[in-house]
Amino acid sequence: MTEGIRFHYDVDGDNFTSAGEASVNVKKKLRQMGFDPDVIRRVSIAMYEGEINMVIHADGGEADVEVLSDKIIITLADKGPGIPDIEQAMQEGFSTAPDNIRSLGFGAGMGLPNMKRYTDSLEIESEVGVGTTVRMTVNV
Repeated sequence: MTEGIRFHYDVDGDNFTSAGEASVNVKKKLRQMGFDPDVIRRVSIAMYEGEINMVIHADGGEADVEVLSDKIIITLADKGPGIPDIEQAMQEGFSTAPDNIRSLGFGAGMGLPNMKRYTDSLEIESEVGVGTTVRMTVNV
C-alpha cells in the first residue's frame, strides 16, 4: 500500500446511540484489510473514546482515518467549547461531564487517558470557544 486509504465520518452530537458507529466501521474495514487484531483493537478503543468525547462535550464533529502501510492516523475535530487545561484533562478520573451524562455510564474521565494509552502518539490542539483537534497514530 503505497498511498493511504482514507475514511471520513460525521459524528452526530445529538445521539448517544450512534456514538461509536465510526469506530465500529473502521474496525470492520481494518479486519477486511487483514490488519493485526491488536492494531485493530487499539485503533477501535482510541477512536471510540474520541467519538464519545465529541458527543459529550462538543455536539459531535468529524473523524478522519488514514490507513498507511506502517501506521494508522486518526484525526478527530470538533467545534466544541475547547479544553481549557489539557494537562488537567489528561489526568485519569478528571471529567467535566454533567451529571446526566454520568448517569448514562459515560464521563468517568478516562477518555483522553485511554486515547493516549492505546496509541503510539497523541497530539491535542484546542482553543477555548473554537474547538479541539486530536491526532492519534497507531503504528502497524
